[in-house]
Amino acid sequence: MDEFADLDLTAQAALVKSGDVTASELLEAAIRRAELVNPKVNAIIRPLHEEARAEAGNASPDTAFAGAPFLVKDLYCHMAGIPTSGASEITKDFIPQHDSELMRRYRNAGLSTFGKTNLCEFGTLGTTEPRLFGATLNPWDTSRSSGGSSGGAGAAVAAGIVPAAHGGDGAGSIRIPASCCGLFGLKPSRGRISLGPDLGDSTGGIVNEHVLSRTVRDSAALLDATRGAMAGDPYTAPPPEIDYVQALQSSPRRLRIALTTESLLGTHVDPDCIAATVSTARLCESLGHEVVEARPHLDAETYRTYYKRFWAMTATRAITALARSRNVPAETLAGKVETFNQYLFAVGSRITAADYLVDLNWFHGVGRTVASFLGDFDIWLTPTLGSPPPVLGHFDADTHGGEEVMERFLQFLAFTTFANMAGLPSMSVPLAWTAGGLPVGTQFTGRFNDEETLFRLAAQLEEARPWSGKRPPIFATA
Repeated sequence: MDEFADLDLTAQAALVKSGDVTASELLEAAIRRAELVNPKVNAIIRPLHEEARAEAGNASPDTAFAGAPFLVKDLYCHMAGIPTSGASEITKDFIPQHDSELMRRYRNAGLSTFGKTNLCEFGTLGTTEPRLFGATLNPWDTSRSSGGSSGGAGAAVAAGIVPAAHGGDGAGSIRIPASCCGLFGLKPSRGRISLGPDLGDSTGGIVNEHVLSRTVRDSAALLDATRGAMAGDPYTAPPPEIDYVQALQSSPRRLRIALTTESLLGTHVDPDCIAATVSTARLCESLGHEVVEARPHLDAETYRTYYKRFWAMTATRAITALARSRNVPAETLAGKVETFNQYLFAVGSRITAADYLVDLNWFHGVGRTVASFLGDFDIWLTPTLGSPPPVLGHFDADTHGGEEVMERFLQFLAFTTFANMAGLPSMSVPLAWTAGGLPVGTQFTGRFNDEETLFRLAAQLEEARPWSGKRPPIFATA
């Protein structure tokens, strides 16, 4: 049995700081766990063992995490001299010559990064089944998706390789795999973590980075270690009044929580997701909070129409930027990407700059609508997703076509995209499982710059209905 597998990052770091173990011992145990279970789930697609051994060997016990082992998603979080593939054939050989700002902060916090995790191509889908690396399997049921786009991170944490791993979230890509894999996942406020120096405004400011974790305190501690803008960032979030870990020391005040179980997009919501959310609402009431059924008023059809155009710009921007850097036609590169991203590029290429700006302004209005709605409530409680983890192939555009996959995407992500468009902090909390043993997350969205309330509520829920001891069938010590 691995004596470290059940410990979170905070506890692992404490062992190093006390002198009971070394960072190198923690790392070698994590590598053994990865070698045991990664062949079963395909979460890690680029091992970095020697690089991590060097980091762990030089780790200082005075840093926040004292050399504890960690994984990063193979997308925005660049490591100098290490390929960042974006899970795409056209970028698989891209080698950045510098660390991203977030990677620099992970290193400064004392984390030893020993691998990069799988994702869907360019991070544009809610599943992790890239052609380049193959599918990441869900440790709870290997016929199911681990979610996406940070599905490799979700599977790695759920399967016990590491207690926390980096992810990114442009439409729910931290919260989706958190829900699918039975983990805690928080998307911070817009501008809380810098995307620099390579990205500033990533498609209207919708992209955020942070982690998926087994415990709330690890998420809080990692956000304390990485928050804050770098010079020149187009968006910044004000610093919190107290550290997030410190906030966990006290329970939240009595909160007024808005409960919504119906899709604001007019799509079907699985009964298991509704039941999980209602059960969570009752739990919140038992903890002394007020829960009121309410929803912001949005035009579902307009949102769906505009969002399809808007989301198309994610792949279109990536392909166009890459084509410009290589001085080749964008259409040439678009012909080499996966079918769904070809579909997005075809849609995005027909959108004028003026249309994009008009759509973006409309979404800013949506953000103000949601923010105004939260003026009457402290928290907005919804299902995280429209369904439990779908079967692998559910989002296969080769089989179903791009337009149909986009429709399935919107049904699955019926609740996550609003926080991205509005720049609000939002978290998926693992409080329910289906009768068949699949995890189902519930989502809490807070006011801008109020991660503190979300963390306090999450810690209260974690104590009332603990989840970190739940293990999927595939787990590193099983």
